[in-house]
Amino acid sequence: MRAYYEIAKSQVKLDFAYGAWFWSSMVSSILQMLVLFYFWRAVYANGPSELHGYKLDDMITYMVVASMIGGYTNGAGGKLAEDIRGGLVAIELMRPYDQLSKLVALDLGGKFGYFLRNTVPILVLAFLFFHINLPPSWGAAAMFPLSTALGVLIGAQFDLLVGIMAFYTVNIWGLRVLRDAVLLFFTGQLVPVMLFPEWLQSVNRFLPFQSMVYVPVSIYTGALRGAEAWVQVGIQAAWLLGVFLLVRWTWSRAMRKVTIFGG
Repeated sequence: MRAYYEIAKSQVKLDFAYGAWFWSSMVSSILQMLVLFYFWRAVYANGPSELHGYKLDDMITYMVVASMIGGYTNGAGGKLAEDIRGGLVAIELMRPYDQLSKLVALDLGGKFGYFLRNTVPILVLAFLFFHINLPPSWGAAAMFPLSTALGVLIGAQFDLLVGIMAFYTVNIWGLRVLRDAVLLFFTGQLVPVMLFPEWLQSVNRFLPFQSMVYVPVSIYTGALRGAEAWVQVGIQAAWLLGVFLLVRWTWSRAMRKVTIFGG
């Protein structure tokens, strides 16, 4: 575990080594929040006062929290795909650590940097200028970090699964574009899942995507509470275990069919 901690720490140092990238990423996140804020203000100013029970302040709260969590759904799949395509995976496989665990450690280090670089400024902006709502109860406030952690880990494992596909397709650019589009919509990051048509909501319940963003945000806003919220947290844990096992199985299968260029 010590080795993986040092790997994560090295990624944090790397993230903070490039000042221009650090500040540009922060400004980009703030601008994104401003666009979302004024977009939904315009929607409510020229439309109904409520959308499926969401008033303006509820919608702003939902979108801000969803956007913050959505920023963590990316993982180390891109790095894995680059290593496979460039042949570096052959060297990594000979080193005395588990390649997938190393990538998760790098990803966690990157997420810590993302928290300081993007999430903290957005939180300040959200509470001071957007006046987003607080969780409706102490129970929701306590359950929210747990649900968020599960959602983030599901996203990280799913990203690794996409990265492993580079063993078969070599270049996964198209898959990653598709992945980004699917996650943006089906996780509830773009619009709340409750605004989907009923048939699409039913389909989405059988997919892992809403467990990444929509469930944690719904716990934060109070849309999920009590026993129903705990059931959803249990479903998140089940999805995390399922995707983790699928990643490990796919990885073991890929080791039997390795095509490396430049190795």
